[in-house]
Amino acid sequence: ADAMGPMADAVRAQYSLSNAMATLLTFFVFIAFALFSVPGGVLAARIGKKKLLMLGLGLNALAVLVPSLAAPSFALLLACIFLLGVGTTFLQVAGNPIMRDVSGEGAYSRNLSFAQFIKGIGSSASSYLVGLVALLPLLGGLKWRGVFPVFFVLMAMTLLAVSTLQVDEAKAEEPPSIGSSLGLLKEGPFLLAVIGIFLYVGAEVCMARFLKPTLTGFGLAEDRAALLGPTLFFASLTFGRLVGSGVLGFMSPRAFFRLSAALGLAGVVAMMGGGKALSLIGVLACGMGFANIWPLLFSLTVEERPERGAELSGLMCMAISGGAVVPMLMGRMLDQGLQALAFLVPAVCFAFLLFLALSGPKRAEA
Repeated sequence: ADAMGPMADAVRAQYSLSNAMATLLTFFVFIAFALFSVPGGVLAARIGKKKLLMLGLGLNALAVLVPSLAAPSFALLLACIFLLGVGTTFLQVAGNPIMRDVSGEGAYSRNLSFAQFIKGIGSSASSYLVGLVALLPLLGGLKWRGVFPVFFVLMAMTLLAVSTLQVDEAKAEEPPSIGSSLGLLKEGPFLLAVIGIFLYVGAEVCMARFLKPTLTGFGLAEDRAALLGPTLFFASLTFGRLVGSGVLGFMSPRAFFRLSAALGLAGVVAMMGGGKALSLIGVLACGMGFANIWPLLFSLTVEERPERGAELSGLMCMAISGGAVVPMLMGRMLDQGLQALAFLVPAVCFAFLLFLALSGPKRAEA
């Protein structure tokens, strides 16, 4: 799913698309999260998280198999991307709470942070894989489609590995429904957590999307702006997740959540100051501060009601759709020539997250 962005330009050229039409690749992934996260949470509670995990991997394998076999029409490609989005939604909905089921006492936040570190490696590698496959004799002839057979093999291997996983799953006391899942939003802490995830994902996508043009506007050459902007951000993001999995061995999740939110907010505020040096410090601070927000907020929320972890996971994964909404606000500000001031959008997002970290339920301190 993360490879859809790097692949968009090649797809745009293949089908003679406008830039707006090419963005449908990533849009169809986000829209799948919005539509299928809550039903996925209900399904996980009814059939089991492991089965939903395997279903997600199976859908992903099918989605990448079709373009591997023949060049699809653009409509069929979008259908495959949507199916990939549905499968990835199920992976997120089942995978995050199932980590609690396989973690020792008090190790959930640490293990989830380490899992995000591994995911970050995969996300970063996906863009390089798209370019590398084009150089291989066997797959290079497929051009942009050459990466799909590789993804199919990886999905099949993962599906086989997960099928052998032994999980003692936490079960819901009674079968949930979409109505009962949405009913959790009536409880203040859960509503705030979902809003927090919505704003966090939106802020991260803002950084990924607008760091390069912002640094270019500050006077950096395009290649250096790409290296010191999104590349540096994602590198520090990945490194921060590795650091987080170690720090959580001796610091409570709630305390680390406060530290991460404060560091992320400080980094975005530094970006608002403008200038090259301050902006680069801000990029590093943002990467380290953003790194562990997702696993921390997710695990702290699920620990409040572990028996309803699948439903809570569905609600929070639905909030990933913030990545499609929040960047539009920042883009409008940049279009109006506000440059550094546009970082007020992710700053407000992280101000809310800091408020959430400071006002969280006391029981999550453990």
